[in-house]
Amino acid sequence: MVCYDRGRVGRGEFCTVNIKNPLVIKATAVANEFIDKYMPSANGEYVKVYLYILRHEQDPIEVTDIADALNHTEADVRRALAYWKKFGILEEEARAEKSGAEESAAAYAGESSEIRAKESGEQRSVKPDGPAAPADLKKGSLPAEKEGTRKAYTPDEISRLAENEEYTQLLYIGQKYMNRLFTQRDSEVMAYLYDGLKLPAELIEYLIEYCVQNQHTSLRYMEKVAIDWKEKGIVTVDQAKARTEGFSKDYFAVMRAFGLGDRRPGEAEIAYLDRWFREYGFSRRIVVAACNRTIDAIHNPSFQYTDKILSEWKKAGVKTAEDIQALEENRKKKTAQAPAQRSGTPNRFRNFEQRDTDYDALAMELWQKEK
Repeated sequence: MVCYDRGRVGRGEFCTVNIKNPLVIKATAVANEFIDKYMPSANGEYVKVYLYILRHEQDPIEVTDIADALNHTEADVRRALAYWKKFGILEEEARAEKSGAEESAAAYAGESSEIRAKESGEQRSVKPDGPAAPADLKKGSLPAEKEGTRKAYTPDEISRLAENEEYTQLLYIGQKYMNRLFTQRDSEVMAYLYDGLKLPAELIEYLIEYCVQNQHTSLRYMEKVAIDWKEKGIVTVDQAKARTEGFSKDYFAVMRAFGLGDRRPGEAEIAYLDRWFREYGFSRRIVVAACNRTIDAIHNPSFQYTDKILSEWKKAGVKTAEDIQALEENRKKKTAQAPAQRSGTPNRFRNFEQRDTDYDALAMELWQKEK
């Protein structure tokens, strides 16, 4: 605002000038180091969480606040926090009445916790608020195990591993998701996922979340999925999401092929689906082809009947639609030659030469025997 004396305007004389700027600039500074070093390799959603926390650096905020503001799930926010904490970009300020481990667990469970971004200029060496994990118990310190062979952890080993804050957080998160206390065996499975398979903590958390949401609350099932991910080279949450989303599409493609719409498959049906896609490794095209043959043969959806077809195709080495076509053509060719062969002189090799497998008929026979 500029003040002047109207009586002196004609003479070009002004009074004392008093200027006020109502547009006070409120800005959030982002360190160049973060942009250059950390942002390029980070998930975009993780960057949003970091920027939101940076914006509220002086405010006490909770996981639920961040989730609401960014339209994320609390699990997504917790994964982002774990990611940035791992790199030392964020640190948690524990309340005086809680130990470091308790505060960490509370923060990841969505309870009140002050979270602030570390100043970019300082050395990034994060020290936990509670007792530091012993050097010999850091992740990966225990002997590596052969993939798919779970080490039998002793109670003492579990107790020592529990001094690792990240592992303790995983136990807490797992029990919250599954709404029960873990047994010794449950803790052993978690130890194997974390220490034996060397899966990142955020990937294990996503594994638990994914399985629970799909009504798989058995840690044994989670272990099988984790081993499958490890064998497939899946080491990030994004890779795991891509795979699980692919399986979801596979599952619903089967349901639609059976005329069951988009309803979620039941527990027994999922067992069949897992066998076909995970164990047998069939593509969606192959499985849907078996579903179509099932409908053509018995005019009803039947996971059991389809399983017989796919089991026989697996034994025959079917991998592509072309393999199915080749099997069918070979069967028709041998069937057409059979009358001529039967008219010839019998010999002890005749039955062997004429033997062929009609996979549809075999599936029907096996299915009827088990009804």
